[in-house]
Amino acid sequence: MSLGASLERQRQRLASLETLLNREREALFEGRVDGELLNRIAADKQGILEQIERFETQRSQVQKRLGYDAGLAGASRAAADADCLPTWQALLEDAQRTARLNAMNGDMISKRLEQNQRMLNALREAAGNSLYGPNGQTKPRESQLSSRA
Repeated sequence: MSLGASLERQRQRLASLETLLNREREALFEGRVDGELLNRIAADKQGILEQIERFETQRSQVQKRLGYDAGLAGASRAAADADCLPTWQALLEDAQRTARLNAMNGDMISKRLEQNQRMLNALREAAGNSLYGPNGQTKPRESQLSSRA
C-alpha cells in the first residue's frame, strides 16, 4: 500500500474518532447523562485509538527504515517525496481538530464530575444533619441535650 493510501486510511480512522467525539459531546450536553452510551462510546474510542497508534508506529518505523529523519520534518519530507504532502498536511489538521474536541469533552466530563461531587457532598452533609433519628422520631437538639446534663 502506498504512503498516500495509508495516510487516507488514517484520515478515515480520525474521522471515525471525530464522529464518536461528537456523539460523546452531544451525550454530555443532555440534561440526564446516559452512562451506558458513554461507556460504549469510550470503548469504541479506545479501539480506534489503538488502531491509530498501531498505524502511527508502523508509519514511523517505515519512515526511519527508508532513511528519513524521525518526527514531523522527516514525515513531511517522506510525504513530499511520495507526492502526498497535501494528504499528510490534511491528516495533521484532522489530528489537531480531533485532539481539541477530545480535550473539550474531557473538560466537560471533569466539570460534570465536580458538579456531581458537590451534590454528593451536599447530600452527605444534609444526611448528617438530619432532624430525624433512625427510628423516624425527631432528634433532640444539641442545646436541649446540653441543658439536660
